[in-house]
Amino acid sequence: MSGRSEYNVLIEETHHTQKKDAPSGTAITLAEQIIQNIDAKTRWALNDFNDSEAVPVIAHRLENVPGTHSVTYSGAVDDIEIKHTAHNRDGFALGAVLAAEYINGRKGIFSMKDVLFNK
Repeated sequence: MSGRSEYNVLIEETHHTQKKDAPSGTAITLAEQIIQNIDAKTRWALNDFNDSEAVPVIAHRLENVPGTHSVTYSGAVDDIEIKHTAHNRDGFALGAVLAAEYINGRKGIFSMKDVLFNK
């Protein structure tokens, strides 16, 4: 969406009420990737819609929600939304197992990008 100044971007995330951080690491990673690709955005801001240089991130905490993240580009003509909704925590558990298997025998600092894209 770089160069599409007619669209405003927004990140929205929802997690269970026991989650202590807001926004989540996933929402922050999404915001940082948007900032890297849209020149007009230089930072992210939690629940702030008044800063035109910031990617607004809205964090909701509701009972029994494993995790939902959406990135929405809104313009006068349409909205474009990319959304991931976890129905349970099974996928997160599988990710933890994959990460443990990946780092077994390795030294250093890794991210899930390493786990998923560097076999």
